[in-house]
Amino acid sequence: MNAPARVALISAYAVLCLAAAGRSGVQLATKAADAPLPYALSAVAAVLYGVIGWAIWRGSRLTNRIAVVGTTFELGGVLVVGTWGYLQPSLWPDETVWSGFGSGYGWIPLLLPALALWALLTRERLTD
Repeated sequence: MNAPARVALISAYAVLCLAAAGRSGVQLATKAADAPLPYALSAVAAVLYGVIGWAIWRGSRLTNRIAVVGTTFELGGVLVVGTWGYLQPSLWPDETVWSGFGSGYGWIPLLLPALALWALLTRERLTD
């Protein structure tokens, strides 16, 4: 992966980590009883974004694989939560980072893991 792409991915994951951590932290601290599952999933997403960003920053073969697993889980989470939110909106009474397929974050939570997976898997093929 070239340096500008790597820096862009690390930056995007750092920003999403901070945004999701801040949002979920406030939501869990002030109104956790209103939507505990969505708010908890936002906190999980924040941790996941941090791990992925760290793994891409480290850039070793092992951490590249951690990033691939993390981004795969992230993409699956966005698709499951996004679909679930449309099928059972009563379970998602408030916005979270993955609800609406990440629409509250400009669909970056949907697009970013796809781009990251492409970059990571391309790098993996080039280094094997």
